[in-house]
Amino acid sequence: MSIMAKTRFEVVPLTKYIGAELRGIDLRQKPDGGTVRAVYQAWLDHLVLVFPGQQMSQEDLVRVTGYFGEIGELHRPAKYFTKGYSSLLPRIMIISNIRENGEPIGALPDGEMMFHHDMVHAEVPSKATLLYSVEIPSAGGNTLFASGYAAYDTLDPNIRERLEGRQAVHHYNYGSTQKGDKRGTEAFGECTHPVFRTHEDTGRKAIYVNRLMTVGIVDMAPEESGPLLSKVFDHAERREFIYEHEWRLGDLLLWDNRCSSHARTDFPSIQRRLMLRTTVKGAVRPY
Repeated sequence: MSIMAKTRFEVVPLTKYIGAELRGIDLRQKPDGGTVRAVYQAWLDHLVLVFPGQQMSQEDLVRVTGYFGEIGELHRPAKYFTKGYSSLLPRIMIISNIRENGEPIGALPDGEMMFHHDMVHAEVPSKATLLYSVEIPSAGGNTLFASGYAAYDTLDPNIRERLEGRQAVHHYNYGSTQKGDKRGTEAFGECTHPVFRTHEDTGRKAIYVNRLMTVGIVDMAPEESGPLLSKVFDHAERREFIYEHEWRLGDLLLWDNRCSSHARTDFPSIQRRLMLRTTVKGAVRPY
């Protein structure tokens, strides 16, 4: 019988609107139910949690992911998943620029990536994403997180009124990090979701469109929707709504995909970067 460990931890906010570091928690230990609930509430409060200095196995990562809901399958080619733990596939994705025989061993290998919500181009987007650092470059490769709550609350009322109740169209080509870029495309997805999403746990509204994947508004002409969306993107990416994470070895990050978007900065392609990624399955509409 496994023993559930009681864990005390400190929640340290990182910005006014988004992000907190949880100190004093070792995720190799199995926390008791009360601790898991407290971590979950901290996640709802801060949207992004940083667990520094973790030393996790792949089994640990899968177990921790399950504290936040049903672990999701990752819709990428099988070559991007971890090897040697067949029972965990397709649960853990490799995010890496490391190449073997000239081919990347992981997904999303190089360069920067615009702000986006994970899997918003799918019928059931991810509820949460967890990313664990195994190898990091000496500089760059930072992840930026933007609060969709703060952006919605402060959006120009005229823009908000024009988009309230509307559905946005999202399109993404796997293998590309730039909108409309079909080079190296292996698959694609397209779906519609509300421009403003109501969070199932908190009841708060958040902006749920992004620069990378959102291509239009249902039943709105492009000449009208394009300028509107550009204004929303610019507003949602204001610096005061953003937490920028500089990765350290052993960092585990958890973010709420329903009310935050994220982006990645560039890093030297000659330096190795290796992350392990899991997701939590999202809710079926309506939301």
